[in-house]
Amino acid sequence: MVDPSHLLAFGLVSLGMVLTPGPNMLYLVSRSLCQGPAAALVSLAGMALGLCVYLLCAVLGITVLLMAVPHAYDALRIAGAFYLLHLAWQALRPGGHSPFAPRALPRDNRPRLFAMGLLTALLNPKVAVLYLSLLPQFIQPGSHASVTAQSVQLGAVQIVISVGVNALIVLGAGHIAAVLATRPRWQAAQRGLMGTVLGGLALRMMLDTRR
Repeated sequence: MVDPSHLLAFGLVSLGMVLTPGPNMLYLVSRSLCQGPAAALVSLAGMALGLCVYLLCAVLGITVLLMAVPHAYDALRIAGAFYLLHLAWQALRPGGHSPFAPRALPRDNRPRLFAMGLLTALLNPKVAVLYLSLLPQFIQPGSHASVTAQSVQLGAVQIVISVGVNALIVLGAGHIAAVLATRPRWQAAQRGLMGTVLGGLALRMMLDTRR
């Protein structure tokens, strides 16, 4: 089992990343505003399947990589830190756009909604980097639990957080969009908070030389 402190830290990283606007959030919010929350939830189910596919691939790859390649941890740590810095800049840079700005999408049936959600998740680079670069930072190779078991546990936590938060966003997309339209400072505050948190996590990862 993963150490509780590592599990909590990974949960906070996952929460920060899911709250940072990306392809998944943009698509789900747009779908919810254009076709309603029910349609967006179908697409979210497809995204959840995509996350499971990424997790399975990452678990197999991480297990082999950490066991066989010297300094693999450091390479992944640095790559993950730079990606977090990139996300922090996207949140803090001037002229950033709100994911709750209305975007036109065609009305699709349920099979297509599910397929679009799955495709959006599989083509989202943030998901791949999260699993391949960030997951190993919270794994303890020398513990009594195997690398594979720890990877699955951490990945399950990320999937639950991602699906849960996105479901809440989908259900409240209309209200959130209306509030942000009349209170642009709230949007700036959210972006500033997320950018600061992600930047701090990136610096912590870059300075981590424990292993």
